[in-house]
Amino acid sequence: MPHPSEIISVLRNSFNNGKTKPISFRIKQLKSLYKMYVENEDKILSALWTDLRKSKSESNVMEIGFLYNDIKNLVYNLEEWAKPEYVKKDLANILDTAYIQREPFGVVLSIGAWNYPVNLTLLPVHGAIAAGNCVIIKPSEVAEATSNVISELIPKYLDTDCYRVYTGGVAETTELLKEKFDYIFYTGNSTVGKIIHAAANKYLTPVTLELGGKSPCYLDSSANLKTAAKRILWGKYANVGQTCVAPDYLLCTKEIEEKFIPIAREVLKEFYGENPKESPDYGRIIADRHFQRIKKLLETGKVIVGGDCDPKERYIAPTIMTDVKQGDPILQEEIFGPILPIVNVANAHEAIKFINANEKPLALYVFSNNTNEVKLILNNTSSGTVCINDTLMQLTVDTLPFGGVGQSGMGSYHGKYSFDTFSHKKSVLWKDLGLLGEKLGAAKYPPFTRAKMNYLMFMLAKRPWLRCNKKICNVLVFFSGILTYYIFNNYMSLYYS
Repeated sequence: MPHPSEIISVLRNSFNNGKTKPISFRIKQLKSLYKMYVENEDKILSALWTDLRKSKSESNVMEIGFLYNDIKNLVYNLEEWAKPEYVKKDLANILDTAYIQREPFGVVLSIGAWNYPVNLTLLPVHGAIAAGNCVIIKPSEVAEATSNVISELIPKYLDTDCYRVYTGGVAETTELLKEKFDYIFYTGNSTVGKIIHAAANKYLTPVTLELGGKSPCYLDSSANLKTAAKRILWGKYANVGQTCVAPDYLLCTKEIEEKFIPIAREVLKEFYGENPKESPDYGRIIADRHFQRIKKLLETGKVIVGGDCDPKERYIAPTIMTDVKQGDPILQEEIFGPILPIVNVANAHEAIKFINANEKPLALYVFSNNTNEVKLILNNTSSGTVCINDTLMQLTVDTLPFGGVGQSGMGSYHGKYSFDTFSHKKSVLWKDLGLLGEKLGAAKYPPFTRAKMNYLMFMLAKRPWLRCNKKICNVLVFFSGILTYYIFNNYMSLYYS
């Protein structure tokens, strides 16, 4: 594999020559990527099964399905999103044009994650391509089969002068991070996120960090427990809990816990049968190191449901635990596995206190039909995303930005937000050079007088009445300009002498 500096040199040359700038080129590359997914779906699904024993259905919905829909959305809307965004002006600039022009950053680095190794590696790449950047794609080496497929397919479908895949482990990634990029997008854990951020600081490179954390789930007595159990357990055990927005722990009263557990047993039986190990819909832990870490978390608290492990298959059964305490390891680190600890709280106020005692999570889940309780939690906690009465589903709404806050990350993407993330928003003020424009702005020139200052303050003042229908506003601004010009010529000039 060529040295990172050689790859970046090729990509930067392509970017500087404007190859990725035309909208038509970007759309062509996105359509080619879509074609790659269609023509190689079986190969991609097979790699996901090899890495995570991820079922075909789950892979289609949570991996490839996301990519299909995202590209369609970008292709349908890209020309509109890329247009200049005209903004409101004050009287001082009524004859001028003010707008925001979105332009690509340049050569960007996108580092994917192993838990959803297709989705989380390539979804950000869609946005980077749509925005007109050249991209180095770094898949996770932990999901080896998927990384190999991405490395094999991308050069066959995308322009290799603009888009490259760079594979390898920690050493290769470290070497890559020594280079100068114009933007870095990373999905993974907070420990590596800090390393990425530190490397970016060397060149003041902007970053998006999609991290994780302990996403709490609060359940109160007003919720339908059977429905809530299905949605909570689905979100927890999808991809065997290896989901950055999976509910990490459940907050509820002791009374609700006692009702929830037998219902949870029934639901898990509906989902995975008598023996989840034999279910084609229940996956495996990605690697031995992660298996051992998760297995060790079973040593504290009390296992109420599940708890079975098989190191040969990296299998851990869907597990529910009780009697866990704040200081236990299972409540200190992100679980990222199929264990759901239940923490007892007396009410929503106590739940809020517990949530706020920890770092800000990527997701917060509330199951309640009590609007006041929901609003109480919403208004007194901070998290990257919130979903009421379901789990994970906030990711499916691409008109909502997806991203973290604090230790759970910075920046966001999905849908238009992906395009915006990889676009620099350049402010443009295009001034008029005509006589009228010069007369209206002449007060900014020295020598300065009290009258000039008053005039400038009048012209720059914010006016609520300008916030109106665009056509009406333009007419009002036009006549205001004429009136201002009249006042300026007939009265203000008296003070200039």
